[in-house]
Amino acid sequence: MSTVIIRNAAYDNALTATFAGILDALGGRDIPRGSRVLVKPNLLSPARPEEAVLTHFSLVRAAVEYVLERGARPLVADSPAIGAFTRILKEGGLREALKDLPVECRPFEESVAVDVGPPFGSIEIAREAVEADVILNLPKLKTHNAMLLTLGVKNLFGCVVGYRKPEWHMRTGVDRRMFARLHVQICRRLNPAFTVLDGVLAMEGEGPGKGGTPRPAGVLIGSRSALAVDACVCRMIGLSEGELPSLAAATAAGLWPEAVQLDGDLPAVRGFLLPRPGPLIYGPKRVQGFARRHLLQRPVCDAARCKLCGECEKICPAGAIRTRDKALVFDYDRCIRCFCCSEVCPHAALRSAETPAGAVLRRIARKML
Repeated sequence: MSTVIIRNAAYDNALTATFAGILDALGGRDIPRGSRVLVKPNLLSPARPEEAVLTHFSLVRAAVEYVLERGARPLVADSPAIGAFTRILKEGGLREALKDLPVECRPFEESVAVDVGPPFGSIEIAREAVEADVILNLPKLKTHNAMLLTLGVKNLFGCVVGYRKPEWHMRTGVDRRMFARLHVQICRRLNPAFTVLDGVLAMEGEGPGKGGTPRPAGVLIGSRSALAVDACVCRMIGLSEGELPSLAAATAAGLWPEAVQLDGDLPAVRGFLLPRPGPLIYGPKRVQGFARRHLLQRPVCDAARCKLCGECEKICPAGAIRTRDKALVFDYDRCIRCFCCSEVCPHAALRSAETPAGAVLRRIARKML
């Protein structure tokens, strides 16, 4: 049985005590003195705290202080999608928040090969994550265009370093279930000791980057099980657990469901706006090329917002984006609909959209059900 602790919270002076109470209840006082503790927040890209893109700096500070009080050695690290790590620390407020604490804060750089199990086998994961004595997982409650939500399980995918992340998007291709299975197996292999989710200011809509919309939820949710945290978020926003790819993959692998004991009142966050990931394959093989071009949901660009910075082109694992005649051009035959481009766009210029034909087909299908 997994205990999940839910506490009302705000980014104020009481947050440190609230966080410490959650960790104490989960056994955090047993963190060994002298141990190396990886504090793994979500540091996707440069963003201000009020944009809800990053794990809030005050929660990261609370985690670092807790680790230091145990006599352990904290390391704050992540592998951002774009932007210099120093800029992310500055814009997100983390550099200022940690400046008076004896803590190392840096990006993942070196990887080691780790067997996460079939069908993936050995994959490259950040050495700091593999060799840490304790992992303290600090995800952000955010939507995700391709995977619906990015929570406790998916946050550990950030331990895959740099451009190896979009490479895995490409290797798993259009199979979202396979990609979710990869997330579950990485999380299982790293086995974080504690997961505390930042749901104080969440993100809804076209997340997980700057295309999303901040949405106050006012909670911290903690557990020794990242899967249990993710399941509680589903209940909180009124989403079936089976609709979240990570939980569906864990269920298929026999890792979920499990008994969950709630400590605290789980709020009901009504009307939480989720992205609507469309299917990635339509029909028999002979018509799939036509379907990809004309029926599938796809990334589109708002030319008024686009600055032609090139970040989307650099991150695209399929090489499906080019700049031509001062405009972005998408090759939708090559595009695998991973939406890495919209995830990293620093100007919120990219979003997912249905084609007109796809919208018509969806309405017809809905009427036939």
